[in-house]
Amino acid sequence: MKLFQTYALNYILVILLTFAATWYFISNDKNKLVTASEKSIESVVTISSNNGQLNSIKSGGIGSGVIFSKDGYIVTNLHILSGNAINVRLNNGKNYAASVIGIDDNTDIAVLKITSSDKLIPINIADSENIKIGDRVLAIGNPYAIGISVSNGIISATGRDYGNPYLQLIQTDAAINPGNSGGALINENGNLVGINSKIFSKTGAYQGIGFAIPSNLVVQIVSELIQYGKIRTTWIGNFRVARVRVNLENKIINGLRIVEIESFGPLYEKGVRTNDIIFEINDEEGTWSNLTKSLRFAGLGNDIALKLSSGDKDFKVIKITSDQTKRIN
Repeated sequence: MKLFQTYALNYILVILLTFAATWYFISNDKNKLVTASEKSIESVVTISSNNGQLNSIKSGGIGSGVIFSKDGYIVTNLHILSGNAINVRLNNGKNYAASVIGIDDNTDIAVLKITSSDKLIPINIADSENIKIGDRVLAIGNPYAIGISVSNGIISATGRDYGNPYLQLIQTDAAINPGNSGGALINENGNLVGINSKIFSKTGAYQGIGFAIPSNLVVQIVSELIQYGKIRTTWIGNFRVARVRVNLENKIINGLRIVEIESFGPLYEKGVRTNDIIFEINDEEGTWSNLTKSLRFAGLGNDIALKLSSGDKDFKVIKITSDQTKRIN
């Protein structure tokens, strides 16, 4: 009988300990999300470009933005900007007129600037290269102009182009609705991993598939726009290409044939000549979109690697280093 009582007592203790541990982890997980929300929510603003009016979304743009710096730079989506005036509302309810510092149509990013007497809280930024499918994320923005809100989800996929090869978007199932555009996608530590930008929907409302521009790309674009007011392109020479499809080893491969090249510049100096075919650009397929993307976002300190063929099946790889290139407007 005592042996049975001992087993029963031990069994009950195991159940209690399991319940306590489960409750602790659930509670701790909830507290982590609360902390993440509190850390970031003051860095998200509402943006209206409907002549400064926030009470209508029918005749003008309304969306969200993220405070990028203490001195008033704000990043948002270009597609929400319209009308004659741009208004930024902080989470404390105060409104400020904003000026446009720069825009980039290819990435749908715009940088605004406000002059505020309030202490602005810039968002903390994470390295978007470190995110993984299944990571918990929160989307913060102003859906349907009802007020700054937080929704919960995970990273569903990465590297989605969704019709735009420049972006390599983050896909998430966190609720993103009209008005969320330009808002923050944060990780469970409260740090920015992306700017919410698009949704896939047959109704125009949330259906579980949203997209965000990765934070690393956002930082790169915003930095260029603040410094130059536009995005500059990496120059590797003056040349023209034509799209081709070549059958190599029973496989159809996309490529870019050099149809004309001037006898100066990094590309020519590396031995590239007319009729050479570029098959890979930085380990990506040899397409026009990948070439323009690499030239657009190579930036200082990044090399450009091209795999090409000079009319036969022998490939060669050339690398153009950053000190051989220049950035042009």
